[in-house]
Amino acid sequence: MKRVILIVDDSVSVRQLVGMTLRNAGHEVVEAVDGSDALNKLKDAKPEMMFVDVNMPNMNGLEFIKEARQLRDYRFVPIIMLTTEAHISRRQEGKLAGATGWIIKPFKPEQLVNIVTKVLG
Repeated sequence: MKRVILIVDDSVSVRQLVGMTLRNAGHEVVEAVDGSDALNKLKDAKPEMMFVDVNMPNMNGLEFIKEARQLRDYRFVPIIMLTTEAHISRRQEGKLAGATGWIIKPFKPEQLVNIVTKVLG
């Protein structure tokens, strides 16, 4: 079943890799370059899941998650942090902000597909 998934990352190459992986698995992908861009795209995209980087300009991933969780339609949408940040304190920050899970870069593309399948069915 085709699902709408939002990718929020300031790296073009990461957005391309994640996007290609998810499209090849049959999903629709919406891309955003930072948290501010992602908030604007939430108005029309209606994603069922999100992959979000932590470190981005303008609005970082943690700020974005806090803002998204304030929106009624996105209180319970799965949000997976996709980042180089591996320290346990950063993971805790993500959890407190409302992140559902955490994947450390670099990652294997099949990890993403497996997570989408596990979380969305």
